[in-house]
Amino acid sequence: MGKKGLLVDLGLYKYEPVWKFQLKLVELRSSSTIPDTLVLVEHDHVFTLGRRGSVDDIIEVRAPVFRVERGGGVTYHGPGQLVGYPILDLSAMGLGVKQYVRKLENVLTKTLRRFSVEAGIKEGYPGVWVGEKKIASIGVAVRNWVTFHGFALNVNPDMSYFRRIRPCGMQPEVMTSIEELLERSPSMEAVKEALIKEFEAEFGLNLSPFPSDYWKGIMESVKKDIVNTYKPNF
Repeated sequence: MGKKGLLVDLGLYKYEPVWKFQLKLVELRSSSTIPDTLVLVEHDHVFTLGRRGSVDDIIEVRAPVFRVERGGGVTYHGPGQLVGYPILDLSAMGLGVKQYVRKLENVLTKTLRRFSVEAGIKEGYPGVWVGEKKIASIGVAVRNWVTFHGFALNVNPDMSYFRRIRPCGMQPEVMTSIEELLERSPSMEAVKEALIKEFEAEFGLNLSPFPSDYWKGIMESVKKDIVNTYKPNF
């Protein structure tokens, strides 16, 4: 049995409140109020710019754009893509950032293997690759040695949105999905189940559901700080 951790499955959720939700969880983990936590979500269509991101890499603004704290450039999130935000205390795990990123890559490659997709890593290019095609992106941030942001695995998203950006400065056609590779797609629930098992094994955690009244209360509090009218913040 691994150490106790928590799991929050948000289903389909807008980007901004989940971003603010992460920041609150980082505070709670930093103060040891909560244990290590994994947040899973599918987002509404959105583009995000990491620390190295440039608006010049957005070819056509087809969705809201947010500049965020993670590493990397521009990427897309949307329905059909499984996004994971691990809120982990690296110091307690004895991990450096590079070791952490490699563990995330391990989780993703092993998850994909369960669906007959043989994926691997590409030195110097964080994420998970199938040949010369990128199927999962990784962009992390760390505050007080607690992680946030994380990974995005393309299950069956609308890939046309990737054609509107240069993902992490690369050509749009580099991105692929499970559905494109297999010409069929497993269910999102099946992918979540597989990923949770691999995540628990890789990080030595035993994840149980985050009490819903607790996380919903946190989410409601962060929503109050968000203006409903969208304003680009890049």
